[in-house]
Amino acid sequence: MTTSLKAKLYDRCLAYVQERIDNAAEAMQAAQESANSETKSSAGDKYETGRAMAQLERDRHAQLLAEAQRMKADLEKLDPATESAVAIPGSLVKTSRGRFYISISAGKILLDGTDYFAVSPASPIGALLLGKRVGDSATFNRIEYRVEAIA
Repeated sequence: MTTSLKAKLYDRCLAYVQERIDNAAEAMQAAQESANSETKSSAGDKYETGRAMAQLERDRHAQLLAEAQRMKADLEKLDPATESAVAIPGSLVKTSRGRFYISISAGKILLDGTDYFAVSPASPIGALLLGKRVGDSATFNRIEYRVEAIA
C-alpha cells in the first residue's frame, strides 16, 4: 500500500465531501428562494404555512451544509503522505476483512478494482482500528478483523 493510493483515496473523499457541500448549498438556496417567492394570498394562513415550510427546509439544508463543512475540515487535517506503524487518522488499514481508510465517513470507494471503506475515526470500526498495529486483531459485531498492513 503506497502513499499514492492514500492520495487517491483522499482525493475521492474530498470530492465526496465537496459534492455534499455543493448539493446542500444549492438546496438551501432553492428553499430560501421558495420562501421569498411566497406571496400573500387571500387565504393568509396558506402564505404563512408555505413560508414556514420553506424556512424549515432551508434550515435542514443549512444543517447538512454545516455537517459537510465539518467533514471537509476534518479531512483537511489529514496528510496522505504521513506514515505510521499504528493506525491513526489518515491511515490505510488492510485487514483480513477489508481495507479501511480512516478519514471521514464516505462509505465504500471502488478504486482500481478494489473496495476500500472510508470510515471516520469516531465510527465504531474506525475507533476499533485506531492504535492497532500489524498483527493486532479487533472484533466488531462478533467478526474478527486481523490487521495485515498499515500505510
